[in-house]
Amino acid sequence: MRGIAFRQHDPSLDAYELRDDLPEPTLGAEDVMVRVEYAAINRLDNWVRLGWKGLNLAFPHIPCSDFSGTITAIGARVSGWEIGQRVTANPLMWCGHCRACLRGEHNRCVNWHILGENIRGACAEFVSVPARNLIAIPAGYAMQKAAAASLVYVTAWHSLMVAGNLRASEDVLIVGAGGGVNTASLQIAKLAGAKVYVIASNAEKAQLAQNLGADWTHDRSVDPNWPKAVYAATNRQGIDMVVDNVGQATWPSSLRTLRAGGRLVTVGGTAGYEAVVPVNLMFGKHLSIIGSTMGSQDDYLRVMQLIFAGQLDPIVDSVHPMTNFRPAMERMMANEQFGKILIEIDKA
Repeated sequence: MRGIAFRQHDPSLDAYELRDDLPEPTLGAEDVMVRVEYAAINRLDNWVRLGWKGLNLAFPHIPCSDFSGTITAIGARVSGWEIGQRVTANPLMWCGHCRACLRGEHNRCVNWHILGENIRGACAEFVSVPARNLIAIPAGYAMQKAAAASLVYVTAWHSLMVAGNLRASEDVLIVGAGGGVNTASLQIAKLAGAKVYVIASNAEKAQLAQNLGADWTHDRSVDPNWPKAVYAATNRQGIDMVVDNVGQATWPSSLRTLRAGGRLVTVGGTAGYEAVVPVNLMFGKHLSIIGSTMGSQDDYLRVMQLIFAGQLDPIVDSVHPMTNFRPAMERMMANEQFGKILIEIDKA
């Protein structure tokens, strides 16, 4: 099977190889096999290549959590699906029988896995996924946009709407403009009726965020004191919710933008995990920090239905052939993208 893989944890992007001899995935009785058309890269792919204690991969490891494609084979106990259907899938795998799963809290499963993280991903000709994770792509809907949606939209939906309990008329600050989760968060917050403020790394991304619906943007390359700017823009009231997935470099500033009773929601820490928390702000202003990872299957189906209905619109930054996998990763790591970076999967 043709695809992208690496053979060991490595700090260099040179670890990624385009290979024609990858093992094809097995088809379980409750699985479907999908011929992948597009895969999408995420920050997660970089962390997995680097590795961490307790991450035990079956090498060679295939990256990418997101994909779109067509069904080529169906497991013996699968019904309701047909060969040739266009599909994508929730990249979160859950056990189905632990306490969290029985409550429908699949993202709290005691034995969860993420496609492309703990298990081989979708940047290859074929991927096998449980049928229960699938959603059909409607006729006429772009396969590229379908591939750009799953991980970032279910993540953003759960963190804002479920964990963060975002309400209409609230003010939301998004720290960062170009990443997939941030562009999804901007759209979801606007759909929920919030006023959205965005901190961008440059003027171009600030303008793109405004084009996407942001009510206010700030170019931190011109004025790095963005907490002061946010405070002024909110008439010295502060923000109800901050979406901060940067972590170590920005948490102290993010917390200072919050009004009394405000909350910071996070799904990651691209700048590091050792964030400083001003404790006096926490108790003095009754602040909350809310962590979230992925979402339930119900979250996934709900947000994907909004996407397919045109109420949310996945942003595709660029599409690269498999031979350009490294440049695609370099673009993401340099924070040059606005939206999702896709890999078009070649046929062997």
